[in-house]
Amino acid sequence: METPDLILRNGRVTTLDPAKPEAKHVAIKDGRILATSDEEIQPGPQTKVIDLQGHRVIPGLNDSHLHLIRGGLNYNLELRWDGIPSLSEAMRMLKLQAAVTPTGQWVRVVGSWSEFQFVEQRMPTLDELNEAAPDTPVFILHLYCRALLNHAALRACGYTKDTPDPPGGEIQRDKNGNPTGLLIARPNAMILYATLAKGPKLPPEHQLNSTRHFMRELNRLGVTSCIDAGGGFQNYPDDYAIIRQLHERDELTVRIAYNLFTQKPKQEKEDFARWMKMTKPGDGDAFFRMNGAGEMLVFSAADFEDFLEPRPDLAASLESELEDVVLALASNRWPFRLHATYDESISRFLDVFERVDREAPLQDLRWFLDHCETISDRNLERVKALGGGIAIQHRMAFQGEYFVDRYGAKAAERTPPVRKMLEMGIPVGAGTDATRVANYNPFNSLYWMVSGRTIGGLELYPEANRMSRVEALRLYTSGSAWFSGEDDVKGRIIPGQLADLVVTSEDYLAVAEERIRDLQSVLTIVGGKPVYAAGPFREHDAPPIPVLPEWSPVARFGGYGAPHWDGRTTSMKSGPRSAPAPGPLWGAGCDCFAF
Repeated sequence: METPDLILRNGRVTTLDPAKPEAKHVAIKDGRILATSDEEIQPGPQTKVIDLQGHRVIPGLNDSHLHLIRGGLNYNLELRWDGIPSLSEAMRMLKLQAAVTPTGQWVRVVGSWSEFQFVEQRMPTLDELNEAAPDTPVFILHLYCRALLNHAALRACGYTKDTPDPPGGEIQRDKNGNPTGLLIARPNAMILYATLAKGPKLPPEHQLNSTRHFMRELNRLGVTSCIDAGGGFQNYPDDYAIIRQLHERDELTVRIAYNLFTQKPKQEKEDFARWMKMTKPGDGDAFFRMNGAGEMLVFSAADFEDFLEPRPDLAASLESELEDVVLALASNRWPFRLHATYDESISRFLDVFERVDREAPLQDLRWFLDHCETISDRNLERVKALGGGIAIQHRMAFQGEYFVDRYGAKAAERTPPVRKMLEMGIPVGAGTDATRVANYNPFNSLYWMVSGRTIGGLELYPEANRMSRVEALRLYTSGSAWFSGEDDVKGRIIPGQLADLVVTSEDYLAVAEERIRDLQSVLTIVGGKPVYAAGPFREHDAPPIPVLPEWSPVARFGGYGAPHWDGRTTSMKSGPRSAPAPGPLWGAGCDCFAF
């Protein structure tokens, strides 16, 4: 055997190799797995050896639906409530952050939380927001349903008694007609994201720093790869400049395969025609590569999900507009993905795909649908026949209570029908759809698949539609790799595959079920190099990164679960890795969804 660059010794390695599911030792060479073994692997003179002390090792987690590029540009601006167990603590964090946020800046909580996670089981009131931050604008996004603004944010946005309701949204008003601060998405989220877009942005230097911190946060939670699903206000190539610069500087610590999300209603075909002259699927390398089109292909096919509202009726123009775009994509062998929540919408999408397939075959194109919470068995058969896959996310962990209230517990039992998908042999990849509706913590998503429960504890799924821990892990690794055409090089710990591995804080396969969602990494390796380390492996950690700007919520609190902060004081924790102390209203910009 060749001399390894790195040996991981004395671990409990879950390889996901059916022929050899467990191993004790792993050898790595040139960024790839060289060997796994139960026998000692001999090092060479230059080999680095890390004793894993019996810790569980899993393949690096691969989020098949993550908005990393957009999320990275804004990460340092956002206060995170995800993982916070009580509203009182969340409001205390908000008050502390408002006190250090400079004039002209906002405090933003941009989704990823649910009132059901709080012991109080409720959302904050507008009065509470105004008391906590009387002078600093506060914007709080709640799922794709609504946003809460304090008085200072209403002033910053220019929302007054004379401001009209925008198309597709409602400004709640008091009896005198004045805005209260509640914005309601009805029937779509345009009002929420148009308002968020009014806030200050980070300068490029800080966006670089912000993206590095977001990737480090993902590494802390075991993520080594993702497929970026694009998004509204994420124009190609301009809004990809920061991530490209980091790639050129060899500073990516998460592998990214990215999809291109159309930006202009009624001009979608022109968007893709222009991009086809600029790039093609597969362009790039193992760290940063172009993956295809979507998750938005045409705006008329956007079946916006908000289970507090009735299912939307999509436009009559859907079929003709979608067929023009999908035919162009398939004819040029561009893989594509499409946001798809409701079975009624999926039926219409598949009618189009079947017509396109007769002219430009979709088999072997690795096209797929995202979400599919209410897909029927009949439409699963149609997806299978066309060679498609389905990327699932734990959105129901955040909206399950709303779904049950509207459609009933029986209907919620298969939202989505993951077990049926697997029985039919449909490729399935797991993910989060972070950063706005659901949070980016993959262990929350793994817990949802295994337990069948929401983050508030509501049991949604019978045992028949739950996954074993190994099944869920497989969907999050080799399963997701299918969706970027990389299942031959990532997702398992076997010779020849990329050396992306995670050492978990507790044993994922043995820890109590409720503890799955509390797991994190104590050693994350990407391409054979440690990119994050904590606890017993802290000496292997990457060099620290300062937080810019210094008043960023990330400096004081960190990310998921506020790991830098001791909630009993105003000081930060001395945890595994502490950060340094601390025009026209509706006509401006893109009037698009921003999934």
